[in-house]
Amino acid sequence: MENKFLNELELKYTRPSSAFLEDLKNIDGDFIFLGIGGKMGPSMAKLLMDGLNELGIQRKVYGVSRFSDVEGRSYLDNIGVETIACDLLDDDALQQLPEVKNVIYLAGFKFGATGKEDFTWAMNSYLPGRVAEKFKDSRIVALSSGNVLPFVPVTSGGVDESVTPEPIGEYAQSTLGRERIFTYFSKRNGTPMLIYRLNYAVDFRYGVVREIAKQVNNGTAIDLSSNNVNVIWQSDANEIAIRSLLHCEAPAKVLNVTGPEILSIKWIAEKLGKALNREPQFINDPEPTALLNNATECFRTFGYPKVSILEIIDITAKWMLNNGDEFGKDTHFQERKGKF
Repeated sequence: MENKFLNELELKYTRPSSAFLEDLKNIDGDFIFLGIGGKMGPSMAKLLMDGLNELGIQRKVYGVSRFSDVEGRSYLDNIGVETIACDLLDDDALQQLPEVKNVIYLAGFKFGATGKEDFTWAMNSYLPGRVAEKFKDSRIVALSSGNVLPFVPVTSGGVDESVTPEPIGEYAQSTLGRERIFTYFSKRNGTPMLIYRLNYAVDFRYGVVREIAKQVNNGTAIDLSSNNVNVIWQSDANEIAIRSLLHCEAPAKVLNVTGPEILSIKWIAEKLGKALNREPQFINDPEPTALLNNATECFRTFGYPKVSILEIIDITAKWMLNNGDEFGKDTHFQERKGKF
């Protein structure tokens, strides 16, 4: 059902910023999103199309996925993305993809990795090498994850790009494999790349804040074992991903991407409780360590995110109170043993 309030809320918090538009003017060439069918791909493509349309720039934008979701493919077609159905692990199909200057690599496998370890490694570590060879003459922004980082004291300020990764579990290990393989081919072929190390993007429809809001609203006890987290509004994260095409280097540059605060889950829940008129329930005591990302280099390069955590809490509550839709894909941000 059409909901004018929700449409206006989404439009307000997803429109391209002036800084994004300025950078977009300087990104030459066409674009391809590999693995566009996930949580971030469609909104990132929409942001790019909105920006190109606002600037009056004509570029081809390709979106590649298996496209098991027919509705999702239709959405992309309708906004002007040229969709290509492709199993990226099929090397013949991969080699037939168009040569494009700007590659946003979104492909990966996380949820369900336990029990499918071979497929996890194929997607997260083998495929990047094939993609890097195929697009060796392009610039590549490859999305990675803060899960490759070590747990650190919550008073540490988080982990910056200088800290050696210590991934826990096969998902995180294979994700570090993605980073290492892309870096190898960046060095070998001189391909400009940026490893975009993200945690955690949040949106109206999914993410840490939405998950906490659901628990508060349903009266479900919230586990405080991992009581500290970083988040960034998805539209801000999308802008940084596309703008990062101007900051690719050879060898590959690593960039941490998240919000500026080390947040308390308990604090978020209490703020949401007031917005939702519910009393949050809690279990377990906080551990002294957490998976925390320090993104000060990102802020130096791109500025601070335009959507603040208090706005994120407010608009998440409004979205829920107005029966906005959701993806139903939990982040498992409280997982401490790497089992996804």
